[in-house]
Amino acid sequence: MSEHPAAGLDETVHQRHRLGVLTIAAEAGKVDFGYLRRTLDMTAGNLSRHVTILDEAGLIDVEKGYEGKRPRTWITISPAGRKALAAEVAALRALVSAVERAVPDHVTPRPAV
Repeated sequence: MSEHPAAGLDETVHQRHRLGVLTIAAEAGKVDFGYLRRTLDMTAGNLSRHVTILDEAGLIDVEKGYEGKRPRTWITISPAGRKALAAEVAALRALVSAVERAVPDHVTPRPAV
């Protein structure tokens, strides 16, 4: 029996806020901490914890500096982060495909409320 597609999900990447950070960083190239905080609707402390986890896993690079007199933190996705994000997207596609095969054609899934 083959492994279920859900087994391919990476716990570090799959958590929704971390997945959001990686996705936005992949799209933007370099993203400001404040932009991530606003876009993901997170507190600074909560985002900081997720950024630390991703940084320690080698999935992002964190650069601290100043813009004028204001301290700034920029996040970029690392090559390992791009690879992990691509693997996560592939696992999600496989999972969606498995669900679509399992749902009969005459049944239309109802949106979550």
